[in-house]
Amino acid sequence: MKILSSIAFFFISCSISAQHVYQYKQPVQFNDGIETSTLNDKKIDSTRFYQLFNQLIPSKHKIHSVLLFKDNALVLEEYFEGYKIDKPHDLRSVSKSIRSLLLGIAIDKGYIESIDDPINKYLKHLTPKKNLDQRKEEITIRHLITMSTGLDCNDWDKHSKGQEDKVYKKKDWLQYTLDLPLIHEPGTVSNYCSMGVVLLAEVIEQASGIPIDEFAENYLFKPLGIENVNWGHTSEKAVISSGKRLFMSSRDMLKIGMLILNNGTWNNSQVVSSQWIMQATTPKTKITNIDYGF
Repeated sequence: MKILSSIAFFFISCSISAQHVYQYKQPVQFNDGIETSTLNDKKIDSTRFYQLFNQLIPSKHKIHSVLLFKDNALVLEEYFEGYKIDKPHDLRSVSKSIRSLLLGIAIDKGYIESIDDPINKYLKHLTPKKNLDQRKEEITIRHLITMSTGLDCNDWDKHSKGQEDKVYKKKDWLQYTLDLPLIHEPGTVSNYCSMGVVLLAEVIEQASGIPIDEFAENYLFKPLGIENVNWGHTSEKAVISSGKRLFMSSRDMLKIGMLILNNGTWNNSQVVSSQWIMQATTPKTKITNIDYGF
């Protein structure tokens, strides 16, 4: 699998005073499984980085961290806006990608037989009570992970009944989602649907008998030496465990990226199967003409 990476630079026009001059330093080497090096050692032209950071330092912006990993080494690590190396960041929808890894692990360990299983095989105490439709029984785990359940759930459409901000106001997120009207045949149309991935986390929980945070801790974070994580949400209501999203440091997110680049291995241990990594990172559908995998 050939993986290409690119860096996009966004320059902010501002005047730079003498006290705001960027000084590059090699990232600190910790005993955390991440090797560090320098831009020079990796033969990377540092000119653009100096231009970028000399404009970012005195400016107000929404960039919290920038890490560059090249040829198996972390060669650049900078933090802004009060963020630092050990401060967890709200991953928001990036949590979906972590859930995808957890699904692969659940399949590897035999908790889930196949992504083509219907979700009602695992959601034992959850069944639709409204907008009953025989086709809902055909919704599979694959449909959840490709956002193609056919339910009226589209976060990018304010008129959608399953738009996430509307769901957050409901008492029972899972039941409300299952009760949404079916507006497409399952598997035919993909719309960006956060609640489908919440249902996915619930599938993993019920199939394994382990809350999603404990499942992640046991089978993903602990093997990678990731300790500084927590789960939360911006909703004012109490949030079920499967509905929470991750807060994680930038360095620990780098470990997740390294795991994927290494086809699911960490320190010569197979954390998630290489077959799953290949499937998850291969385009499966399009949402607003953007390729999506799992």
